[in-house]
Amino acid sequence: MEQVITSLLDTDLYKFSMGQLAMRRYGDANVEWKFVCRNKEVRFTHEMVEEIRRQIKLYCNLGFTAQEIKYLSSISWLDKGYISFLSVWHPMLEHFMISEDAECGLNIRTVGPWFLTIYYEIPVLSIVNEVYYHFQYKDRYEEIEKSALEKTKQKIEDLGNGKYVIGSFSEFGTRRRLNKKTQLEIIRMFKNADKEGKLGNSHFGGTSNVLYAMQENLKAIGTMAHEVFMVTGQGYPERNPAYSNKFVMDDWHDLYGVQLGIALTDCITTDCFLLDFDIKNAMLFSGVRHDSGDPFEWGRKMIAHYKKLGINPKTKTLLFSDNLNFELASKIYAEFGNLANVAFGIGTFLVNDTCVPPLNIVMKTVKANGIPVVKISDSPGKGIGENRAYEDYLQRAINWRLGKY
Repeated sequence: MEQVITSLLDTDLYKFSMGQLAMRRYGDANVEWKFVCRNKEVRFTHEMVEEIRRQIKLYCNLGFTAQEIKYLSSISWLDKGYISFLSVWHPMLEHFMISEDAECGLNIRTVGPWFLTIYYEIPVLSIVNEVYYHFQYKDRYEEIEKSALEKTKQKIEDLGNGKYVIGSFSEFGTRRRLNKKTQLEIIRMFKNADKEGKLGNSHFGGTSNVLYAMQENLKAIGTMAHEVFMVTGQGYPERNPAYSNKFVMDDWHDLYGVQLGIALTDCITTDCFLLDFDIKNAMLFSGVRHDSGDPFEWGRKMIAHYKKLGINPKTKTLLFSDNLNFELASKIYAEFGNLANVAFGIGTFLVNDTCVPPLNIVMKTVKANGIPVVKISDSPGKGIGENRAYEDYLQRAINWRLGKY
């Protein structure tokens, strides 16, 4: 196989927003990450694991180029000190542990300082995806690539003829792409269709992939992920983890002011998030992101919360990003499009919708400073953690805050 990751910008934008926070505020945090494959029927062969190992070694030889550093320097919320750090940062193979002792045949863990290891998640998942499809479907690979592009043509047509109306949407699929070549082709197809007015009343807003945003002169999109709540809120024993959202929002405003204003709500449940999403935070953040649970219930809950605070929901963004396709996005937009500024971040459906099933893989933090950390979320089955005792403790802390005792 050709080298999968050839640029350190081939990742999601929020890795840099969280990376700057990690370096500036949590340089002492040590984090362990774990790869998880949720497809019960998937098995990684020895040949796949060896190729994944080789690709990760190649990835660890990379550094940021002068052109890439120049682009990052143009992002207003990245400071000069952090840019200087990135100019010398590179992936380190000693942070990786790769073996075959897992039910799916692939075990990947990374261990090291958060501000150094935070960048590994997206490239590793991209490597795993591309290697898996290359080996598993080597006799059908061109057919699969072609099916992804044919389906994209149909999606553009469905938006253009008004079958689906979804307002503003962006591509969020780097970690789950079929391959980087197909992802770029699909981004270009939507970009050109939008430019030519072929998306009807919908609009292609950009991509979370920093490399393709730079290359295609698109808006790079992204703010924060679950790891920032898990590490900062749960990795320090002096902190009550049921206040994780408060710690993150306070840090975020202190570092970024009113920039990067989309808050993720579901790491320790949205109900717990709302306890700390007070008038100050609701005013300072430009909106919120949905990533688990029923999207309609969540949307109604958020609109009601804004109204309760005396804030017009039409001035705020509801960003939906959980397992979306155009049919679901169209229904969500019809429900909330006149009530708030609705937007969508769509991953697998855009860049890995083919004639074969997609992988459902993640890489999540499982320890911070030697302490187990857990993502609860609003959906059964989306939580991530390895320590049931800590998960029970966190749930009790959340229930206490919610007054369920």
